Amino acid sequence: MRRVIYALLPAVAVSVYLFGLAALSVVLLAVVGCLGCEALCCRLAGTPLTLRDNSAALTGVLLALNLPPSAPWWLVLFGAVIAIGIGKQVYGGLGHNPFNPALVARVVLLISFPLHMTHWTAATAAEPAVTAIDAMSAATPLGAMKDALRLTGQLPPSAYEGFANYFVGRMPGSLGEVSALALLLGGSYLLISKVITWEIPVSYLGSVAVFGGILWWSDAGRYPSPLFHLLTGGLLLGAFFMATDPVTTPLTRSGRLLFGVGCGVITVLIRLFGGYPEGVSFAILLMNAATPLIDRYTKPHIFGRPRKTAPVREVSS
Repeated sequence: MRRVIYALLPAVAVSVYLFGLAALSVVLLAVVGCLGCEALCCRLAGTPLTLRDNSAALTGVLLALNLPPSAPWWLVLFGAVIAIGIGKQVYGGLGHNPFNPALVARVVLLISFPLHMTHWTAATAAEPAVTAIDAMSAATPLGAMKDALRLTGQLPPSAYEGFANYFVGRMPGSLGEVSALALLLGGSYLLISKVITWEIPVSYLGSVAVFGGILWWSDAGRYPSPLFHLLTGGLLLGAFFMATDPVTTPLTRSGRLLFGVGCGVITVLIRLFGGYPEGVSFAILLMNAATPLIDRYTKPHIFGRPRKTAPVREVSS
């Protein structure tokens, strides 16, 4: 848990650099809220305090990175209660939750408070100073794409340009969506230190690139390129830091590959054909629900034990 928090620090630093103290306050409030809710739940349940395992702190950081920099304090605290109380402790605590707690909170907040969860502010592109925040509401690249497709049936200019800005983080979005470079650095650290395995990130990102690429090749005027899919939205944050949660993902290698492919296909389907601009949260939660079934059908064969076969029915002549 501690190493995952370390890997998220570059993304936190970039968000604070671009959005200033507003981003820092969201992160600190989310972490404090999750730690406080964890302590309260343990006290009410009469169980030992579990703050030292760092899972609540990690949930707070992930929750903050899924929120816009303009999120009000009450929204952040409500999200912390949902993440820890509903997404984790109601199932029995760490190791028993079937869904990623931070994503549960994000989806609940998105459905309950869509106005606050989709009010984006953009850092000043020319001078991304600590206190420089554009007060005007701005659409995310995925939001602009969705709006343009609804109105004109064609992609906006932002779908063909601006990839350098998307890579370094100069675009509107949640705190954890705005810097592909920072997320790649953190994800590489997790892979090198063997905190996570390669199957889910590679299959997730690869399936998005392949499926998105097929659609782009079929109609480049209506469907964005694979690079646009990879650099925008919460894809990299989800692929490296939330889809790889060992509690909510399959145990076998083939199961993890199938999990990642399912996440990728659902993400692209929701982005291009669904009602929401972003589909990462919904895709991961849906595949979390399918994890027990995936584990059941990808369970490896035990060496030396005969495989079970269907009984042969004798048919009388």
